[in-house]
Amino acid sequence: MTCWPSVIVATPAHSGVSASLSYRSELLLAPGTLVRVPLGKREVLGVVWDCPTEPPEGLTDSQTREVTGTLDGLPPLNARWRQLVKFAGQYYQRSLGEVALAALPPQLRELDNTQLARRLKRRTQAAAQPAESKLDQQTQPALSAEQAEALSVLDTASVPVLLFGATGSGKTEVYLRATQRVLDAQGTGGTPTQVLVMVPEINLTPQLEARFRERFEPLYGAGAVVCLHSGMTPAQRLASWLSAHTGVARIVLGTRMAIFASLPGLRLIVVDEEHDPSYKSQEGARYSARDLAVYRAKIESEALSTAGGVAGTRCQVILGSATPSLESWHAADQGRYLRLAMPARIGGGSLPRLRLVDMNHQPKGAVIAPPLLAAMGERIARGEQCLVLLNRRGYAPVLACHDCGWKSGCPHCSAYRVFHKLDRTLRCHHCGFTERVPRACPDCGNLDIAPVGRGTEQVEEQLAALLADARRPDGQPPRVARMDADSTRLKGSLETQLAALHSGEVDVLVGTQMIAKGHDFRRITLVAGINVDAALFASDHRAPERLFALLMQAGGRAGRDAAHSAASEMWVQTWTPEHPLFAALKTHDFPAFAAEQLAEREIAGMPPFGAQALLRADARTQAAAQAFLNLAAAQAVGLPHRDAITLYPAVPLTIQRVANVERAQLLVESASRGALQRFLSAWGPVLHDCRSAPEARGLVRWAVDVDPQVI
Repeated sequence: MTCWPSVIVATPAHSGVSASLSYRSELLLAPGTLVRVPLGKREVLGVVWDCPTEPPEGLTDSQTREVTGTLDGLPPLNARWRQLVKFAGQYYQRSLGEVALAALPPQLRELDNTQLARRLKRRTQAAAQPAESKLDQQTQPALSAEQAEALSVLDTASVPVLLFGATGSGKTEVYLRATQRVLDAQGTGGTPTQVLVMVPEINLTPQLEARFRERFEPLYGAGAVVCLHSGMTPAQRLASWLSAHTGVARIVLGTRMAIFASLPGLRLIVVDEEHDPSYKSQEGARYSARDLAVYRAKIESEALSTAGGVAGTRCQVILGSATPSLESWHAADQGRYLRLAMPARIGGGSLPRLRLVDMNHQPKGAVIAPPLLAAMGERIARGEQCLVLLNRRGYAPVLACHDCGWKSGCPHCSAYRVFHKLDRTLRCHHCGFTERVPRACPDCGNLDIAPVGRGTEQVEEQLAALLADARRPDGQPPRVARMDADSTRLKGSLETQLAALHSGEVDVLVGTQMIAKGHDFRRITLVAGINVDAALFASDHRAPERLFALLMQAGGRAGRDAAHSAASEMWVQTWTPEHPLFAALKTHDFPAFAAEQLAEREIAGMPPFGAQALLRADARTQAAAQAFLNLAAAQAVGLPHRDAITLYPAVPLTIQRVANVERAQLLVESASRGALQRFLSAWGPVLHDCRSAPEARGLVRWAVDVDPQVI
C-alpha cells in the first residue's frame, strides 16, 4: 500500500520552504513517527505530520521521493507534543520543522536502528526496581502553615498557579511534595505519570537535581530523574531524552529547551524563578519557555478531559518566584492565574535589612565603600560568609590609552574587548575574538595603557588586598573566590566551587548574576551589590523590573539560616539613593513596586497592556539591513489589521555590528495580541518577497521576535 506522508524537516522560517514536504512510503506511518528522508543531496531526520493514502494534488509518484527509513522501536511523538510544536511555530512565526527538529537530541539523527535499539535497551536496564515501601515520612521536613496551605490549594486549582514566595520560604519543598503527589497518582493507558521542572540557568541544575534524586530515586529507581540542558554532551542529552520519551524517567529537570521534551505522562510543570529572562530564547525560534509551559499544561489537561480520565485530573503548572514577572503578576490580578503568597521564611527568619551606601559621600575611586568593607570584616571574624554581586565579568570592560584616546575595540564588532588579567587577553564577549594584551598602545606607542572600569576579576583581586588584615575565627586570612562564566567554564568547575562555598572554604564570593538566584547558601549573612546604577537609566522599559528582581534575589541569599537571619544585611552601593526603586526594595515590597511599574506601562501601552514584536535584520551593511526593514514596512500597507498596528522606523541595535554583520530592527506594536498575530502571519510572505528585492541586496538573514525581552 502506497501512502504519501507529510514530513517536517529542519528549515529556517526565512528559507521559504513550506511547513511540510510530501514523500512516498510503502508503509502507513503513524503521525509523530521519526523518519529519515532525502532533502536535496542530504539525508535528514524528519517527523511525520500526516500520512494520507491519496497523493497530493498535482504530484505524481515520479515527482515525490521515497522515505529512506524509520526509527523502529521508538514510539511516535504524541498528538499533544505535535500540537505544542504547531502552536509555537505559528505564534513565534517559525517553521514547524525548525521548532520540532531543534527540540530533538542531535545524536538521534546519527543512529541506525541497531544502535537505537541498543540504547533503548540500556535505558530500560538502567532503571532499577523501585523500593517497595514509601519514603519514610519522618525523613521529610515538616511543612510550614504556608506550605501546607499552598499544597492544599494546588490540589483543586483549575488555572495556572503563581507561587509568590519570599526567598527562603520553602518553594522547593512545595515543588517536591507536589511532584510526589503526581507520581503517586495513576497514569492513563498504562503510561506512568511524569513531572517537568524547569530552571532558568544551567548553574541552578546541580543543587536542584541533588534534592530531587535524594527524594525520589529510592522510590522510583536510579533512572527516575534526568536532566536536559545545553551543557550536556550529545550522548547524555540523547540518553535523557529517550528516558523521558519512553516513560522510564519520571522527572525531567532542565532549562528552557526542556519545555519541548517528549513526556507522554506529563501531569505537572514547575517553572522555578519564572521571572527570569533566560526563559526567552534569543536565537533560532525565539520562544518563551514560561509561556509555552502554560500552554502545554492547557493542552495536556484538555487531552486528559477528552480521554475521560479520573474526575479533576489535569496537568498543573506552577510558576514560582519571589519577584514574579509583571506579565504573570498582571495575569494574577486579572484572575487568569491563581496567586499563592508565601511571605514568611522557613524557621521564622527575617529578610535581610537593606543598607544603601551613597557613593557621593565616599572616597573618590573607592571600589568598596569603607563602611561596607568594615561590615565584611566583622562577618569574616565571626566565621560568616559574604557575597559581592557585580554583573560584569573580566578584569575591566575596556583597556585605554589616555594619551591618544585608543580603546580596546573589537575589529569585528561595535563593542569593546574586555580585559582579562589572568590570561593577559583582550576578549570580545560577543564574537569571541581574542588577542594578547599589547605591550604598548597600538596607535601611539604609549606604554601606559590602563584598564577602565571594573569587572569581577578586579573586584576579587582588590577585595583580597583590602581584606588582607581581616582574620577568620581560626586566625587565618579570609579566602576570596570568584564565580562567573569564566571561572565555571571547565566541566565540573561549577560543582567544585559550590561545594567549596557550602563547606565554608570560601569567606567572600564575588560573582555575576549566576550567584544571585536559586542557591541555598546557609552561611551567607551579607550580600553587597556594586555598580548597579547603570540599569536605572537604561532605555529598555524592563530594566527597572530586572534590577529590582536581581537585587531582591541576591539579597535573598543572605540569612537563609534562621539563626543568622536577624543580623543579615543587603548593602547596595549607589550614586542615586533617592531613586524610588530603592524605597520599595528597602521594605521588600514587591507588590508596591509591581503596581507602580504596571501603572506606568499601562499609560505607555507597554506589555502586558500591549503586544510587541521585532523584525530583526542582519546584513553586510547597515544600509542594506535598514533598507530591507523599511521596504517591509512600506509593503505592509493593505495587510489585514494594518490599521491596528504601529510600525516604528528601522534603527540599529545597541550593539550595531557583531562578527562583521550589521544589525538593525523594526518595532511592531498593537493594543491587540490577536491583531498582531494575524498581521504577522499575513506579513510573512511579504518578508520573503522583500528579501529578494534590489534594495535588500547584502541581507544575510531576517527574523521575527514575538514578545521580545530586549528592545
